[in-house]
Amino acid sequence: MNLTDPFNRATPANRVAALPRTAVALGGALVLLAALSGCATTDTGAGSTASATATATADAEASADDCAGVSVVVDFGTLDADTVTECVDATQPIAATAALATTGVTTEGSVEYGDQIVCRVNDRPAADETIEVEGQPAFTESCASMPPAYAYWALWVKASPDADWDYAQEGLGTLETQPGQSVGLVYTTGTEAPTPGS
Repeated sequence: MNLTDPFNRATPANRVAALPRTAVALGGALVLLAALSGCATTDTGAGSTASATATATADAEASADDCAGVSVVVDFGTLDADTVTECVDATQPIAATAALATTGVTTEGSVEYGDQIVCRVNDRPAADETIEVEGQPAFTESCASMPPAYAYWALWVKASPDADWDYAQEGLGTLETQPGQSVGLVYTTGTEAPTPGS
């Protein structure tokens, strides 16, 4: 498997890893941030300003250090929904899907690739929701196959609280997390590839 080829779409797992790399290649550079996921906090997001976002990120970073289980971060990006930052109590390996479900987060895959990719999180983007990304044609997500490379859910993992976020090297359906690790989903649009909580 060649993960350095941003256009490698041989398998769903490759797509999960390659999509963000494609977006980054279009943008020109990837900067992995050390933004940490939080435990048992929720960013209200409504009417948030840059300073409120910075405060929420700092709070998430501080509380992630207290999470002995698996940290979960879901950032809806342009979908205008509250960011989820939770700590799942885990003393042994847990499937990423189970960690998400424990926090009340639901995911939907695609018809073609099942749960190896993430098409919707908490029913977003909705089947009747028009997605608009500057410089791209507007669309509605059907979840029939792969989402477009300019608007998709990116799956991230972090090996430890002090590690950087990295792209998941496998799909959500097979991803397992260990206590002390984090799993994140970010609705990514355009050419940027933001990390969870950034």
